[in-house]
Amino acid sequence: MLGICRGRRKFLAASLTVLFVPAITWIYLFAGSFEDGKPVSLSPLESQPHSPRYTASSQRERESLEVRMREVEEENRVLRKQLSLAQSRSPSHHRGNHSKTYSMEEGTGDSESLRAGIVAGNSSECGQQPAVEKCETIHVAIVCAGYNASRDVVTLVKSVLFHRRNPLHFHLIADSIAKQILATLFQTWMVPAVRIDFYDADELKSEVSWIPNKHYSGIYGLMKLVLTKTLPSNLERVIVLDTDITFATDIAELWAVFHKFKGQQVLGLVENQSDWYLGNLWKNHRPWPALGRGYNTGVILLLLDKLRKMKWEQMWRLTAERELMSMLSTSLADQDIFNAVIKQNPFLVYQLPCFWNVQLSDHTRSEQCYRDVSDLKVIHWNSPKKLRVKNKHVEFFRNLYLTFLEYDGNLLRRELFGCPSEADVNSENLQKQLSELDEDDLCYEFRRERFTVHRTHLYFLHYEYEPASDNTDVTLVAQLSMDRLQMLEAICKHWEGPISLALYLSDAEAQQFLRYAQGSEVLMSRHNVGYHIVYKEGQFYPVNLLRNVAMKHISTPYMFLSDIDFLPMYGLYEYLRKSVIQLDLANTKKALIVPAFETLRYRLSFPKSKAELLSMLDMGTLFTFRYHVWTKGHAPTNFAKWRTATTPYRVEWEADFEPYVVVRKDCPEYDRRFVGFGWNKVAHIMELDAQEYEFTVLPNAYMIHMPHAPSFDITKFRSNKQYRICLKTLKEEFQQDMSRHYGFAALKYLTAENNS
Repeated sequence: MLGICRGRRKFLAASLTVLFVPAITWIYLFAGSFEDGKPVSLSPLESQPHSPRYTASSQRERESLEVRMREVEEENRVLRKQLSLAQSRSPSHHRGNHSKTYSMEEGTGDSESLRAGIVAGNSSECGQQPAVEKCETIHVAIVCAGYNASRDVVTLVKSVLFHRRNPLHFHLIADSIAKQILATLFQTWMVPAVRIDFYDADELKSEVSWIPNKHYSGIYGLMKLVLTKTLPSNLERVIVLDTDITFATDIAELWAVFHKFKGQQVLGLVENQSDWYLGNLWKNHRPWPALGRGYNTGVILLLLDKLRKMKWEQMWRLTAERELMSMLSTSLADQDIFNAVIKQNPFLVYQLPCFWNVQLSDHTRSEQCYRDVSDLKVIHWNSPKKLRVKNKHVEFFRNLYLTFLEYDGNLLRRELFGCPSEADVNSENLQKQLSELDEDDLCYEFRRERFTVHRTHLYFLHYEYEPASDNTDVTLVAQLSMDRLQMLEAICKHWEGPISLALYLSDAEAQQFLRYAQGSEVLMSRHNVGYHIVYKEGQFYPVNLLRNVAMKHISTPYMFLSDIDFLPMYGLYEYLRKSVIQLDLANTKKALIVPAFETLRYRLSFPKSKAELLSMLDMGTLFTFRYHVWTKGHAPTNFAKWRTATTPYRVEWEADFEPYVVVRKDCPEYDRRFVGFGWNKVAHIMELDAQEYEFTVLPNAYMIHMPHAPSFDITKFRSNKQYRICLKTLKEEFQQDMSRHYGFAALKYLTAENNS
């Protein structure tokens, strides 16, 4: 035995050598990924050098670094081969681990019952560590339903991506809401070596709906029971996680624990850290049957192939039916049934050390799972109180959670060295488009922004709205950044109909917005406002992308294309619905113009009628919008005629016209080449005209622009000559594209521009 242990120590030393060399290389790479003290983005969208500071010298350095990386990889390959030969000669290593590349430390924070020897024999002598292949895909299953869970799962995924060194395959059992949100999020996130598959949770309801459940997770809290039936039949093992989990280590360490399963062990679970299953929490407390303290199902290792052979479906169903005869319902959803099965079949479970699921409920024994907070690996916020739970180290746990909550997800778009990613058509097309751009072009950054893929989280807050059955419903569409949040409550008070908003925020700002919204009675009382977060990336405000995102996710047949700085008149929503019918918008190509006015006063007694507005206009309290700086923008509305108009009237397109309009939802999108300030709405109105939309002014509608500090983009436009030159260039290119697309009729736009 002593000789075997010595041999294993030599093997461990050689393994550390393999681990140490790439670690040094990684440190070198990490240090090299900083330029002028700032981290260089590892986004696949920015893999091509485009900064003006990018020099031939830095290119040579990168090439030299790549050569060194290949040399290190070759050295590692030789070392691994030598280790494999040494391993095959050792009689103590004949269990199939000889092709692994790095070890995973399981730790020593075992639970009390594990220390007592209930699962004796699960850890080998001499401290041998199981391993995971370098590019082995780790499979993770998560049940996710609804708006809140879709938000929570992002923080879990961030914590996993932050630490991971392996390709990941997420299996998401999601309802239609979560699927829409998360499919868009992952599609726009574009994280290399991450695959996402969805499984319809609504189709699984019939499998578990017969089980009464009192837990707040509802019917979705029972769906982990049917994973053997739901997940692909060729999937052998999977890690199952609750959405309120935070990882503090590489998930591959947990994946490696599968190698420790023996005999008929098919479930990896951590002991429950509360007294729930002991039945002593209150008088007459009667929990479901469990082995000792029972097990918590927030983190589960499932050996799917063996479970299927054991007829798991039949096993848990029979157990549930038997227990429900006396228990009547579950209190902790799937966890009760898992524990009842384990009570009858204790050989099924491999007990994980409790640091793999540190349960932060009130009155738990979670503090016994670690000697130091740095020892823990997985935090589970399994109390309904979540971050307000009582724990001696809760501040540390809360800060760790908040770190990932507000962490910039764009930084997680990093490639895995040595692990080829699956071919992604969208990513390849994007790289092709970027490669066709001229990096020496002074307007390169403007052109590049058009192709930037911004991570997008749809319906960040709960949304619930059914459009009116008469097909006249109208959604107000707008976009904003953090400095315009104060307008939201006022707009909600002025517009009672549905609203679709695209917010351009960082991850940290998104959480500030969430707290702001949750603290507002006005916003929380409205469930017909869709908030879509478009995460910040790049140096420009992608105004037209934001408008397109907000436009795309409306559920009504018509939309009012507004801006966040405008307050619509009281009653405008109902007035527009009547106008839609009156002007037969369903069967004609019309753009209904809502005349725009402005005030320079931060406190305004908002006019309640057209007559009151005209009076304020005459007194100088209100003005026609931008009459003193950009008359052409709204002059074609013909405000003189509007003053006395009682019926809708038609106006013609003119150069630089940019009114606010009501259109059908199938109208063309905004052109993404226009970012920041300038020509973003003008180009859209021009395209509506090219498609033969008829511009009709509504005689009894109005909106008022509220004053605010100049935006960062208009400041750049005014102060930066190159900004103005590039905007002029993009404008000319847009007009040329219009001529090519719409032919002879579009030549008038070039003529009108030259005459203006």
